[in-house]
Amino acid sequence: MKVDQEKSEFLDEMLAHWLEEKLLTEDDVKRLKSSYETKTFDWRRLAQYSFWIAMACGVISLGALLIDDKILNYLRFLFDASDLLISIISALAAVLIYYVAFKRKKSVSHQVFSNEALVFSGIMLTANAIAYLGKAIDNGNSHFSLLILASVFIYAVLAYLFQSRLIWAFVLLSMGAWFGTETGYLSRWNWYFIGMNYPLRFVLFGAIITAVSFLMRGSAKLSLFFQTNYICGMVYLFVSLWLLSVFGNFETLEEWYSVRQLNLFYWGLISAGASLISIFFGLKYRDDVAREFGITFLFLNLYTRYFEYFWDSWNKALFFSVLAISFWLIGRKAEKIWNVEFLKR
Repeated sequence: MKVDQEKSEFLDEMLAHWLEEKLLTEDDVKRLKSSYETKTFDWRRLAQYSFWIAMACGVISLGALLIDDKILNYLRFLFDASDLLISIISALAAVLIYYVAFKRKKSVSHQVFSNEALVFSGIMLTANAIAYLGKAIDNGNSHFSLLILASVFIYAVLAYLFQSRLIWAFVLLSMGAWFGTETGYLSRWNWYFIGMNYPLRFVLFGAIITAVSFLMRGSAKLSLFFQTNYICGMVYLFVSLWLLSVFGNFETLEEWYSVRQLNLFYWGLISAGASLISIFFGLKYRDDVAREFGITFLFLNLYTRYFEYFWDSWNKALFFSVLAISFWLIGRKAEKIWNVEFLKR
């Protein structure tokens, strides 16, 4: 079995530890070491990163196409195509790509990254088709959130048909975009919607997505998407809580500028309290996602408060000295927890 360098070193350390503890004999260790070898180069990771870069470049290219009037005018000059025609062509190309991807998933299922990249291309073409359809039927009322809602249903159907976590992630991204734009439209693009600014709204949104995840886990048809839904929900929830601890529930940036950060301390307490609850839940039920989100955002919350309250009042040399010592202590503690010698003691 070929393993990467990091895993190989870990296995070597564990075998040496078990030999020292007399849990294995020297013959056992030799036999086990002969069952794996270190990869000279991790081609799988290169393939994964290459496809990620390719997909990122595709997104940038599509974004440039959508916002650059010169490119759009040039394409119209070449093809004399209306927005509706571009939408139809994009939709047909997406359907073709989905068909090819569906066939490949059955015939060459081991080519995971190239199959996912193909599906991602279809997703981008679908988004392009919806965007140009919106431009074609736009009547100036700015209610484009309905098109985003349509994309949510389209991606949901595709995710179920392909059993693809990647497409399900786009369902949740589109749902967040719909929620933000729909509440913005209903509030006539003011910061407040029924007394909540955007960060507070998305705290509620993230909490609902996270809660729905646990309902999905019990469903045979939707359990595949549980992990993706859970992680996306936690991202929405904790990022929004952190933003809320920084900006508060103010209607405008001018109001936020006029108050001291100390006045937002209670939002920081709420954010820290949510992190502590997440850590407790993660430790009690052995939920790695809850534990890691809780720890990460608790530290982020603490360091954000540190920068807010002491950046102006402390000498910069002292400020960064305290910061360096704190990170050094965290690193030492983390080293002890994950070090094999610590487990031995």
